[in-house]
Amino acid sequence: MTIESERDKAGFWFEEDVLPGLKVKMELKEISFNGNSKFQQVQVIKTIFGKTLVTDGKTQSAESDEKIYHESLVVPAMLKHGSPKRVFIGGGGELATARECLRFPSVEEVVMVDIDEVVVNICKEHLPTWGDGCWDDPRLNLIIGDAYSNFENMDGQFDVVIMDISDPIEAGPGIALYTKEFYDMVASKLSPGGVFVTQSGSGDVHNYDDCMTAINRTCREVFDCVAPYTSSVPSFGGNWGFNMAWNLGEGEEGKEEIKKWKTCSDIEAKIQASSKHDYIFYDGETHLGMFNPAKQLRRGLEKEERVITRDNPVFMY
Repeated sequence: MTIESERDKAGFWFEEDVLPGLKVKMELKEISFNGNSKFQQVQVIKTIFGKTLVTDGKTQSAESDEKIYHESLVVPAMLKHGSPKRVFIGGGGELATARECLRFPSVEEVVMVDIDEVVVNICKEHLPTWGDGCWDDPRLNLIIGDAYSNFENMDGQFDVVIMDISDPIEAGPGIALYTKEFYDMVASKLSPGGVFVTQSGSGDVHNYDDCMTAINRTCREVFDCVAPYTSSVPSFGGNWGFNMAWNLGEGEEGKEEIKKWKTCSDIEAKIQASSKHDYIFYDGETHLGMFNPAKQLRRGLEKEERVITRDNPVFMY
């Protein structure tokens, strides 16, 4: 992925590669930070989408729609569990994922591991509302380090594991966190009834096979139930993909349990019984649209055969 800033008659512009032959371009109104950490290029800019975090040329979070992304990533998994007490977050440098987890009164501890201290500090300085309330919440245990090795060496189990990590781009910091080896470890550390969710790249009909379907196929190698879903995140260029996974309890049947979740009619009751938060994006009606994506994507998921491993990675464009 590349970012270019160019000047023409209308001023400065921000460009982001999406696919071969396709770029998105928007007016660049402000650059608050532009630098490099040990792991990646880090920028905070302002565009039509408001303040935006960019790493290695990829938009990670934008002011106008970050709640769409973070509610989509966190809330379904938390509700699926019902009463999570211990949550692990891989990545999540803006602290917005932690913010959504900490809305749940049942949560006693959120362990968040992000490899890039520069990202965490820059977000705290330039995007403070993303992590509103998190810094002073004693339930948050923030660790700067490698998510894979830290998770591997942690004691105890987690009720919900959330991966809010960089896309699997070649030479990026998060590639190992999309592999079957990592998902095997996640399954071993989930408590009974535990839920796993990962951001999964584009869920648009023209490039869902970039990595979303391969992530789904890899999860299906490990978990009894995998529910793919999408949300429209305009600053990301379209629909964004997620995969949520869990193992069956006694007497449960995989396809039936996935269907129950996809057609769940009591999301509002689940919200009132847990976080009691009035979400900007997520509610019962939105849930039905998220978990019943377009036919092309459903067919692509059925046909996918790639399983991501350390020896056979899949890279996003």
